[in-house]
Amino acid sequence: MARRTRSAYGTGLLLACTAYLMWGLFPIYFYLLKPAQALEVLGHRMVWTLLFLVFLVSLRHLWKSLRAYIRQPRVLGLLAAAAIAISLNWGLYIWAVDEGHVVEASLGYFINPLVAVLIGVGLLGEHLRRLQWAAVALGGLSVAVLTFAYGRPPWIALGLAVTFATYGYLKKLANVGAVESLTIETTYLFPFALLYLIVLEASGNAAFGHVSAGNTALLALAGIVTALPLLAYGGAVIRAPLSTIGLLQYITPVMQFILGLTFFHEAMTTGRWIGFAIVWGAVVLLSIDAIRTARDPNWTGGIRHGNPAAAAAAD
Repeated sequence: MARRTRSAYGTGLLLACTAYLMWGLFPIYFYLLKPAQALEVLGHRMVWTLLFLVFLVSLRHLWKSLRAYIRQPRVLGLLAAAAIAISLNWGLYIWAVDEGHVVEASLGYFINPLVAVLIGVGLLGEHLRRLQWAAVALGGLSVAVLTFAYGRPPWIALGLAVTFATYGYLKKLANVGAVESLTIETTYLFPFALLYLIVLEASGNAAFGHVSAGNTALLALAGIVTALPLLAYGGAVIRAPLSTIGLLQYITPVMQFILGLTFFHEAMTTGRWIGFAIVWGAVVLLSIDAIRTARDPNWTGGIRHGNPAAAAAAD
């Protein structure tokens, strides 16, 4: 059992790092899709992701499981709301990269854990520990500083943080398998995306099939590029402790921040550096709190005693 637990833990870490590294490289992928506009890219993500997932569901023989979830109105409602949240998140992120706001987009994923903490308090009735309160306070201060530095609220970062945290909350409530959940979500979005792409093509404004073979291929790969990190993340969370997964998540915004400065050559004023430094201070506090919480005498490789479902998942 111990050997299998360690193996599952190592696999979980590998899957998490894979997901975060892929997400971290997304700005370059979206940059390569130009001149396709944000909505066209979003449409292709939805359409090709569903086609890829249908193949995956067939390959893994998950149709029976999928039908069982479809018969549950509560699950369908939660995943419909999750589909809206993730489509808003995707659309805003693609637009941010397209418009040269990669650094601010990275800020959104630094802030995201703080928003998740607030959702836990407001909607799940969780109680914050002292370090968590301090991190939330620093997060609020950073938003104020960045509002002054940008001359406006960092609405891109806030929008990304709120939509992704909301998506995670809805997925937690739905409690559906990773492949089945993503399939249902993209099924909701598919008809709207397909209709938009047809109208775009008919109007002569589509990039797909009209720019280059490379551009067309990259747009067609949007389904695999979208689904793989989400599936890797879904596999990670059932094998490794959430405290560890939560700490690793900062790989993504760090990579995006570095790309914003080096690859996209975005400007950083003194005020923006100060605002980001305060956010990073909040991240450090959350990380320390997560490490302390993980030091539980009953913790065995991410599986706590008395949680047979988690143990079974790790095996």
